[in-house]
Amino acid sequence: MTAQPTALLADDEPHLLRALESELTQAWPELRIVARAKNGLDALDQLESLAPDVAFLDIKMPGLSGLEVAQRMQVPTRLVFVTAFDAYAIEAFDHAALDYVLKPVQPDRLGRAVARVKQALASAEATPSLQDAWRAGDATLLAALQKLLPLHGSGNQVGQVAAPLRYIRAGMGDVTHQVPVRDVLCFHADDKYTVVHLAHAEHLIRTPLAELAAQLDGDRFVQIHRSTIVNLDHLESTRRDEASRLFVRLRGHAREWPVSRAYVHHFKAM
Repeated sequence: MTAQPTALLADDEPHLLRALESELTQAWPELRIVARAKNGLDALDQLESLAPDVAFLDIKMPGLSGLEVAQRMQVPTRLVFVTAFDAYAIEAFDHAALDYVLKPVQPDRLGRAVARVKQALASAEATPSLQDAWRAGDATLLAALQKLLPLHGSGNQVGQVAAPLRYIRAGMGDVTHQVPVRDVLCFHADDKYTVVHLAHAEHLIRTPLAELAAQLDGDRFVQIHRSTIVNLDHLESTRRDEASRLFVRLRGHAREWPVSRAYVHHFKAM
């Protein structure tokens, strides 16, 4: 085990995040919290950037669920799910060798999860991840996911909507524009606003990126960064720099957009 193990905490409810951190301080004093995330997209981005020893992930978060974060991440971080799901899901997590803590967090249960993570870190053996189980076709886990995601929602992810959004309402002064979604090159989160980029114009809207993602057509729009969703219909080219980082360029826009490692799989066939 490292001298000072590191952790990421992810929960979209700030009071639950604070409560978990407080309990962890008691259960694992030497643990250093290096990141806190309030949605799945942020959690995935920080996991890829920091590669902490362990992540405590809420299951139901905006952007991506904890399950989807685990499926997409490319780092050997140990996972503990924080969940309010039923016994069927918990049994599946156990079969898949993933730990869990029920909400509200109980100190004794958290202590057992901490002991399990410590043992895994001390043995220097990577615990089986959700990715491994997914690739191996773990029947128990896949069955649990099929039950969980439709019933409880898997977070707001691009493409998880029956009737995709067709128009964006964007105000500019006294005028409200009806922007056809098909004309949008990309959406980019910028402080309190989301910028809607068109070929010859930009609009600011207050709708959070994660909320937009839940309404977009997943065949057209893909996440390439925690702050950026692009329209593949307007993709012009991709480029890798000398450090192998991927960038995309969109027709009608001079800027190159960086692609986080967690999303490069969208472009492997291109």
